[in-house]
Amino acid sequence: MGALPKRKISKGRKNRRRANDFLKKPEMSKCPKCGKTKRPHFVCEFCGYYGDGKNLKSNK
Repeated sequence: MGALPKRKISKGRKNRRRANDFLKKPEMSKCPKCGKTKRPHFVCEFCGYYGDGKNLKSNK
């Protein structure tokens, strides 16, 4: 005899567990400075520019 659940899984609990199965990938946009893809409203990982052209990358 196989393993059996001790309690019934309610429809709500089952649906909450499955809510993350169909998440979308984050949208991507192009950096106006270097042209590489980046997430909108985020600093560009490659050149460090954001929005109005300010360089936010630290010079270490």
